[in-house]
Amino acid sequence: MRERKNSLVLFSKPPAPGLVKTRLTTLKDGVFTPEVASALYHCMLFDVTEVCCAALADLEARSAERAEAEGVRDVYELVISTTPASNVGVMRDLYYKAGSWPRPLAFIADEGSSFDEHYNHAFAQAFERGADAVLSMGADMPALTKADVMAGFDALHRLDDVEGGGIVLAPDQEMGVSVIGWTRETDFDHTGVFYNPDGLTVLPAYIAKARKQGLPALYLPPIPDVDTMADLMHAITVVEALCYCAKYDDVTPPWRTADALKQMGWDEVRVPPNDLHDPREGID
Repeated sequence: MRERKNSLVLFSKPPAPGLVKTRLTTLKDGVFTPEVASALYHCMLFDVTEVCCAALADLEARSAERAEAEGVRDVYELVISTTPASNVGVMRDLYYKAGSWPRPLAFIADEGSSFDEHYNHAFAQAFERGADAVLSMGADMPALTKADVMAGFDALHRLDDVEGGGIVLAPDQEMGVSVIGWTRETDFDHTGVFYNPDGLTVLPAYIAKARKQGLPALYLPPIPDVDTMADLMHAITVVEALCYCAKYDDVTPPWRTADALKQMGWDEVRVPPNDLHDPREGID
């Protein structure tokens, strides 16, 4: 029976005030202090990690049931990638001081002179660790669900036998991507994506690279992240919905983020009443 190793790379940083989520702070165009924004990011980081742990456990359990029939047993590794190298110990301590986690966590440092190079270095390390498929995402996505993670790896496994491999991606809400990954056999990288010389944003830059190389690309449902205040407004509504739906569905709720928002007094989004009463027959 073949063992297929899968790596989920979670890009993150220590939640240091003034260094994370600065667009939510008064340092940029946000309303929070750097301390509040970093605390919120801390909660999102741990919520995303918990969702990933739960998804990987479900994937492993499902694979164990199907392994004999399919001839493949999937194993999964959750890799926390941070930068610079001095932050590896900081991140490890941050997680371990929080208590036990459902599965072992690996910690690596991604390096480079640009975001493209950082991403390339992290992927290279994941493949060096023996991964047959790598899926990556950021840690600022409180809307992430187990189903999103499982769909990402299911898509990668559809590409497992494709000659030359292929990529999978999920858009974010700002012309970028929130999830990206490919198989070991895929001759692909992130060069020219985040810093595109032709001015393309991240999502079309990935598609342009795949098109140029003739690579298959599989589309995953969009997953919003949180960078700006507008992003946060949307995230607040999604976090509330996920926490409620978790009572009735197989959803791991972002409870830390929800609790932080409540303590901040930002657990509801309200807008002025709409008196237009659009009757649908009029101009849209």
